[in-house]
Order: sequence, then structure tokens, then C-alpha cells
Amino acid sequence: MQQATINTNTSIVVVRGGRRLSGHVSTSGAKNAALPILIGTLLSDEDSWISNVPQLDDVLTTLDLLTTLGKKVTVNGTVIMVSSGSTPGTTAPYELVKKMRASVLVMGPLLARWHQAKVPLPGGCAIGSRPIDLHLSGIEKLGGKVSLERGYVKLESQELIGNRISLDYPSVGATENLMMAASLACGTTVIENTAMEPEICDLGNCLSGMGAQITGLGSRIIKITGVEKLHGVHHDVIPDRIETGTLLLGCAVAGGEVTVEKTRPEFLGATLTNLRKAGVHVQIGNDSISVSNDGRPLPTDVETAPYPGFSTDMQPQWMALESTGTGVSVVVETIFESRFMHAGELQRMGANIKIRGRNAIVRGVEKLSGAPVAAPDLRAAAALILAGLAADGETEISGVQHLDRGYEHLVEKLHSLGADIRRSK
Repeated sequence: MQQATINTNTSIVVVRGGRRLSGHVSTSGAKNAALPILIGTLLSDEDSWISNVPQLDDVLTTLDLLTTLGKKVTVNGTVIMVSSGSTPGTTAPYELVKKMRASVLVMGPLLARWHQAKVPLPGGCAIGSRPIDLHLSGIEKLGGKVSLERGYVKLESQELIGNRISLDYPSVGATENLMMAASLACGTTVIENTAMEPEICDLGNCLSGMGAQITGLGSRIIKITGVEKLHGVHHDVIPDRIETGTLLLGCAVAGGEVTVEKTRPEFLGATLTNLRKAGVHVQIGNDSISVSNDGRPLPTDVETAPYPGFSTDMQPQWMALESTGTGVSVVVETIFESRFMHAGELQRMGANIKIRGRNAIVRGVEKLSGAPVAAPDLRAAAALILAGLAADGETEISGVQHLDRGYEHLVEKLHSLGADIRRSK
């Protein structure tokens, strides 16, 4: 077995628009499930095999983090084995946490296993600040002592004790951190107002496979009865619903007929509902979704919301779609305060977008024009690629290092469907 590598030798993506998409493509494993699941292996000394893991920069950062904390990691394609290695560590290095906010998820497992943890305070990011107050207040409810030390959060506890925790907001990260911590706590923990994302359920199912006692997954109340020890697990990561949605919107933007396979249609309810409203034909199979589109999308308003609402991770791609629509659409962003940075880049391509606070008013134009643009974040990179599919001429997208954090071979997958797209130095 050898470590996977990510292609970082190319710095831009070049798209020439006007090509309809056609064919079948498969979805990779979900990044937002794989990261917490890999971190969850810190809860056991036994070997674990996690399969259907996408080869992404964020996954590599997570593997580096696990290695730093004393785990041995081996990679064979999309299968990762995590086993005990060197002396366990309890400090997450700043150079890794600053690369990836999900690194803060090690707090719960480390505190539960070793009764201490030290993690750098995460800063803001391009799409807005995401404080970890809910993580820390929940850990305090379990008996953890929290202090700040030279830019690090220091956590200590002789023993975590189950408790009732009510989250002020259904935070995905806080739900994950507290689930993992409570799995080895003494007694029962009830977490109210939890996140309901499929990735939460996937983490919960993996923990259950390790011997955790968890009920209520997929609801707003999760109950965890702590156990003395967790064992290793074989777990298959769920398909990536955001990648699926991005590929479907790619067809809706460019036109054509595309089937996305190895996916879970039940995870994409809000996206599929809005695609139908936009005039896109949608057909659902057991583990596939087919879409076809021959014209400009109808104006369709969306408002981001916690799952099962419309995902904030699909908002930039939806704005790209409606930039070529037949009327005026309103996109409301309720999750992050700064997630309209892609709007300015779409405007460089001729999109008619006005930002009013958390609202974006999108007046569709008949045709976008290719232009040099820069991606400010992960989902914006995907949105600009989709806009390039619909634009006249050539679009050069820089900043695509963001793409490698969250999409496995998106350029290659779109090319296989007929898109004129390539990476270039």
C-alpha cells in the first residue's frame, strides 16, 4: 500500500463553452463524511478500514493529522486503513488546522480517549467566520475544562459525564464533536437541536459499527449511551451529495442528458425539487439520477438552510445556473455572511447580479462570455467551471487549488461527459 497523492502541478482550469453534456458518470465518496469518520478512528486502538474515501487534499491533511496524533495510516486507492502506531499525541499542530477547519473535530475524540487535547483556535475563512463556541460549551456540559493558551484551546477532563445538551444552532461540526466525545463518556448524553445532514448519520453509523450506542440519527435529538471501549470497523463512506448536485447542475447549465450513478437520490431532495422548478427534467433511479435540459432555466428562488433545506454548498452553483436563466431569481444565503464572493467573478463573465445584504438578485442573461476569473473558495471554483460551460469563448479559472480540497477529478468527469475542459499550468 502507498500514500495517495493529489495533482497540484496545474494552476488553472480552462473551459470552452458551448458543448452539450451527455453520458454517465459516478459520484465519489463524500468528503464531509470521510473527514469526521477518519478522525473518529482516534476513539479506538484497533485497526479500522474506511472505504470509498475520495482522494482529496483535505483527506491528505486529515491523514497527516492522524499520523501526528500517533496513528499509522496506509492507503490503497479509496480504502484507508488506520491502526495504532507511535505514542499517541494530544496536540493538533497549527500548520494542519489552518489548512482545514475540520481538524477541530479531534477535540472530542482526544478528550474522550486521553482526557486532554490541545487544538489551535481556527480563524475565519473566505466564506465567513465559523466559531467553535458550540463545540466548547457542549464539551463543558460533559465535564470538560476549557481554557485558552497562546492561541490554542486546551481541554482537560478526568472523566466525561453524560448530560443533556441543547445546541443554539444545528451545527454540523458541534454535533459531530459531541457525538464522538459522548461515545466514551460515562452515562447517557442527549443532544438536542442536532444537525440532520446525511454525513452526520454516516458518522453515527460508523461509530455504531465500532460499538457505540447511538439512537435518533437523522432527527433533531440524538441519544448516546457511553461505552467503556470502541473497537475497529469496516465502513463504506456514503456518496457525495454535493458532487452529485454539481454534476447535475453542470448538465442543466450546458444542456444535454446526463446520468449520475452510485449516488443517493434521497439526499438531494431540495436540489432536485428546485431543478424541476427551473424546468429541468429529472428522473430518479435506485442509486442514480438522470437529468436533461434543452433550454435556459426558469427563474427559481432559493434560500439556504440546514439539511434537509437547500444546501449552502450548492448556492454558488445555483447562482451560476440562474445567471443564464430566463428571468429574475433571488438567492438568499442564511448560513454564511460572506458567501457571495463568487458573484463578482460571475459578473466578469457578463452575469447580472446585485447583492443586497444576504440576498442576491440574479437577472438571467442569454449568454455569458468567457473571461479570466479567480475562485475564492471551494464551491465558488465549481460554480465558475459551470458558468464556463455555458459561456461563449474561453474561461480561465485560477485559484483551483480549492477544487482539489473537495472534488475528486471533477475536471476529468466533466470532460468524460463531453465538456471542453482541461487543466493547464
